[in-house]
Amino acid sequence: MDIAVRAQAALGEGPTWDHAAQRLIWVDILSSRVHTYDPSNGRRSVMATEQHVGAAKPRAGGGLVVNLRDGVALYDSMADGGAFRWLHHEPVPGRRGNDAAVAPDGSLWAGTMRYDEATGGGNLIRLTGDGTVTEVLDDVSVSNGTGWSPDGRLLYYIDTLTRRIDVLDLGEDQLPTARRTLVAVEPEAGYPDGLAVDADGCVWVALWDGAAVRRYTPSGALDRVIKLPVARPTACAFGGAGLRDLYITSACTGLEAPHPLSGSVLVVPDAGQGLEQPPFAG
Repeated sequence: MDIAVRAQAALGEGPTWDHAAQRLIWVDILSSRVHTYDPSNGRRSVMATEQHVGAAKPRAGGGLVVNLRDGVALYDSMADGGAFRWLHHEPVPGRRGNDAAVAPDGSLWAGTMRYDEATGGGNLIRLTGDGTVTEVLDDVSVSNGTGWSPDGRLLYYIDTLTRRIDVLDLGEDQLPTARRTLVAVEPEAGYPDGLAVDADGCVWVALWDGAAVRRYTPSGALDRVIKLPVARPTACAFGGAGLRDLYITSACTGLEAPHPLSGSVLVVPDAGQGLEQPPFAG
């Protein structure tokens, strides 16, 4: 394991490999910053956002789609912040955007949560490129990891406070038809947070307060554990040459004695084989 970006992010989150630009995108939610990192030359950039930012993903036409406190917005570029406009503006007092992911069809699935993490205070929505919104799940507490099976027929989803990784069957309209538990994470292992699905259909999940990333098979069997030098890993994503390196974001918020690497982005070289993530179609 190596250090990709040495940082002290309060709440580093949402690593995403930008295939077109060959760089990693990640966010520091509580600092309202979007970061990029180019592993080929070490070059980094940072962009301030209008509000707390739960996720940032590349767009097909350039720029970013971001899941902010009050909804989902678009930046035309990262240069000087870029031109900004709301795609879906729905401010709810005490609530913010959290993790998000782009589906194989180019739609954005964006989750929310309450700042006080109240049970049932968040949701998960699906946005198409033209801004059409469908509420996928309500009664969500802390919407986090979202990812699709290699064939696009299954959705893996984490509502962190449930300590579960759920799997949802998807219909022809790409909306869920059934939901079941794939894995129930034992309390002593921490809380499941962000996830990534690899080319074998296995689910990698970062364990908040668990200092580890785990890999589960499509049947829910645990087949790999990567111990980490940070107590609060938040999410993971494959990137780099051939999508074989696993990048892991982390947080230092709330820790009485954080490890010196808490808040950094870690990388496990040649961890497996990732799937190329599509850009948002808007």
